[in-house]
Amino acid sequence: MTNVTQPTLGRTVVLSLILATAWLLWSGLYKPLLLSLGLVSCAITVVVIRRMKFFDDELYSLHFSWRLVRFWGWLGKEIWLSSIEVAKIVLHPKCPISPRTVELHTNADDNFTQLLLGNSITLTPGTLTLDVHEGKLTVHTLTDAGAKALLSGEMAAKVNHVTGVKACSQ
Repeated sequence: MTNVTQPTLGRTVVLSLILATAWLLWSGLYKPLLLSLGLVSCAITVVVIRRMKFFDDELYSLHFSWRLVRFWGWLGKEIWLSSIEVAKIVLHPKCPISPRTVELHTNADDNFTQLLLGNSITLTPGTLTLDVHEGKLTVHTLTDAGAKALLSGEMAAKVNHVTGVKACSQ
């Protein structure tokens, strides 16, 4: 008989609070029906995540730290700056785009670091992660400058720093 560990109560409570807060902030409507639907939605999500044994694997547990807070701040700034840049390009009369597909190689062995990098790239306007396979990310960029910025490795280095991976190469 194997000893199956249950997810900690603390992780479940934190997840529940994060989901409830996100629901309240994003819905913007505080009517009884919507609040009850939000509560049911959050409860179902927590039950599903517990049944998936999501918290049993430390790999998917990104621990709260100041590195994570700094990364979120940096990513927020990058999203903001990229949004402005994409708006300038789209509003320019000649629409100066130069779409490209680039491959970004990472030495991160774990799926979580690759997932975090791919999602961070996709969240940044003007870039879209198309595929992640065996440490190689295929990314579509709106401009040549976006491709060069991505290939510079800054975002990969930030993600690696948060997750504890040593280095990343193009």
